[in-house]
Amino acid sequence: MKIPYSQEEITEIFRRFSVQRPEPVSELAYTNPFTLLVAVVLSAQATDAGVNKATRELFRVADNAAAMAALGEDAIREHIRTIGLYRNKAKNVAALAETLVAQHGGEVPGDRAALEALPGVGRKTASVVLNVAFGEETLAVDTHIFRIGNRLKLAPGATPEAVEQGLLRIIPQPYRRHAHHWLILHGRYVCKARKPDCEACVIADLCKAEIKTNDVPAPLHPIP
Repeated sequence: MKIPYSQEEITEIFRRFSVQRPEPVSELAYTNPFTLLVAVVLSAQATDAGVNKATRELFRVADNAAAMAALGEDAIREHIRTIGLYRNKAKNVAALAETLVAQHGGEVPGDRAALEALPGVGRKTASVVLNVAFGEETLAVDTHIFRIGNRLKLAPGATPEAVEQGLLRIIPQPYRRHAHHWLILHGRYVCKARKPDCEACVIADLCKAEIKTNDVPAPLHPIP
């Protein structure tokens, strides 16, 4: 599908994102690939802040696969009761910890197929872990990126996979490593679901969204 942007415009969009957030990081709290994996599994249909609150004590007592497996489903469930779908998530976290111990020596694999074979881990979760923990140029499409891909007409698609492939086709090589975080943070804080904050948008002049209310880009400077 042809999109209404030139390659120069796309490059400029991601150049501005890179200036705004030179080294973007996940807002999930984690200390190693295992705690990152668990945090991402728990973040489905939950806010990062809510997950961080629930995992603060959980990761204090179990920050590796062996300790989490030993903790067990019941204890995990008590730690994460404040987040959505906690019963099923506790079952998955316990099972994935046991699988990591049994099949991977307790280490998180840096391979997509092995990650997606873990309980509770789908394509999006695997993409986040591969990107954040292993530095791969993956792009996990959450609700924010799915919305932006369609709203801005950067990568229109009916499914997250379609939006993912569309974005990977157009994002220039220098920007693929951090594109996942830039798009999520832009969707979370600027191009919001109910009412986009177009006055705060650094790409307002380039954006092709029909919903936009402003054509003047916000001042471009790094966000602390």
